[in-house]
Amino acid sequence: MKITFMGAAQTVTGSCYILENGRNRFSIDCGMHQGNAEIEKRNLNMAPYRPSELDFVLVTHAHIDHTGLLPRLVAKGFKGPIYATPPTLDLMRIMLLDSAHIQEMEAEWRTRKRQRHGQAAELALYTTADAEACLNLFKPVEYGKPFEPGEGVRVVYRDAGHILGSALIELEYEENGKSTKLVFSGDLGRPHQLLVEDPSLVETTDYLFLESTYGDRNHKDDSNSLDELAEAVAYAHRNGEKVIIPAFAVERSQQIIYALSLLREQGRLPADMPVYLDSPLAIQATEVFRRHPEYFDEETRERIAAGRHPLDLPNLRFSQTRDDSQAINNTPGPAVVISASGMANAGRIKHHLRHNLWRKGASIVFVGFQAEGTPGRKIVNGARKILLFGEEVAVAARVFTINGFSGHAGQSELMDWLKSFKDHNQLRVILTHGEAKSQERLAALIRETLHLEPHIPAYREELTLEPGQAMQPVVDADKAAPRIDWEFLLQDSERLYAEFRKRVEQVQTRTWTDQTELRDRVLDVNRRMVELISEL
Repeated sequence: MKITFMGAAQTVTGSCYILENGRNRFSIDCGMHQGNAEIEKRNLNMAPYRPSELDFVLVTHAHIDHTGLLPRLVAKGFKGPIYATPPTLDLMRIMLLDSAHIQEMEAEWRTRKRQRHGQAAELALYTTADAEACLNLFKPVEYGKPFEPGEGVRVVYRDAGHILGSALIELEYEENGKSTKLVFSGDLGRPHQLLVEDPSLVETTDYLFLESTYGDRNHKDDSNSLDELAEAVAYAHRNGEKVIIPAFAVERSQQIIYALSLLREQGRLPADMPVYLDSPLAIQATEVFRRHPEYFDEETRERIAAGRHPLDLPNLRFSQTRDDSQAINNTPGPAVVISASGMANAGRIKHHLRHNLWRKGASIVFVGFQAEGTPGRKIVNGARKILLFGEEVAVAARVFTINGFSGHAGQSELMDWLKSFKDHNQLRVILTHGEAKSQERLAALIRETLHLEPHIPAYREELTLEPGQAMQPVVDADKAAPRIDWEFLLQDSERLYAEFRKRVEQVQTRTWTDQTELRDRVLDVNRRMVELISEL
């Protein structure tokens, strides 16, 4: 069996592994590449996927970094079935249509910009029609029920405990008269999360493809996460201000609603404090959660049976429209606002931060991973000001970082799950879905404690699997590293520097009123130059 790593190789996005032998060619996941401009160019090149030659796709869970290229795959010729659990398929229906809408809007915006410079229109990565065509290929799969999507390929889905319906995949195939087993962890969850079951344990495999998002660190002790959230609520309520919570639309938003329900039961969420879920996608996702209580953990099912549904928060209000969203900040008084995106780099949350970040009595609560360069990361790192909609906004609100809601296993939790496998001497570990630093630290720990030598694949590496034989990776260095358009960056930086000098000269010769305006322009140009330097 040959496997090609089309994403999530020394990075955390673009998850896609293409497997092929003499009888089948299929993929596990087909996620969108996210990050800097050069990484995102990978989304445009579908030729290496050879979509029309894929027989089927196995999806671990609904997040866009695992499913976001499926509509493009279909648009480029894929016609086979797409297998996933029922909750995953329901979440994919809303998420892929939402993603298609975003792709169309961004293409329209870039086209207007290009046309002003006499350039051709830019096509969307994929359209709503592409996403709808993708939905017609969905095939539901239940946990624990074996099925054969291709000749000689047997698959079992197990609960990965990451988000509702998320799965780890056990896959067995026969080749040259031998049976070989692979396990793909997908995104592995944490024990004792709200809503979802703990990750399933698997006893045996020949090859384990293990995610490593938090392979270099453990989460902060989460036993007091609810107390921290209560403190953030009390602080803002006492000051008559708002609690602003950037949260991912799927799973994290629902977990926060659950946590607020617990606080209300304990008398720590004031009855007069409304809770706004200000994200159309999160609202739709919440309805999907309500339709699949059978996928909740036992504690949650018991609460529902007792008439205490964790998503039935009495003071919860849904903000569907733009007017609904704007009304939140036009209404004085304390409130809790849950809005996307989770890293505060897009969506309605940016407006809520612009209205509340500078207020000394407000609370800003981060409940998920904040990537480098995002507004959320800057705030968490102690920035005194951040740029929102071209305006510098002071960070005067009280900032809370609560890691107990993370949906990814930390280092010790990954190791505990790995140790549950029997006969480690026969186990081959391949680390995926993690940044290089995270993977190296996890690999070192695995060597030290289990005396195994993990393999860390590169982007578009081809790895041949044959039990009893050394793994045979083939890496094309030109494919593995993202190309940087140095000429463009140099030209752009030179143009910006010339504009910068011109602005400085104008500042020195104009009146004070003009200088104030021009200084702002100089700062904008300077910020763009800093961004270019960071890309270099």
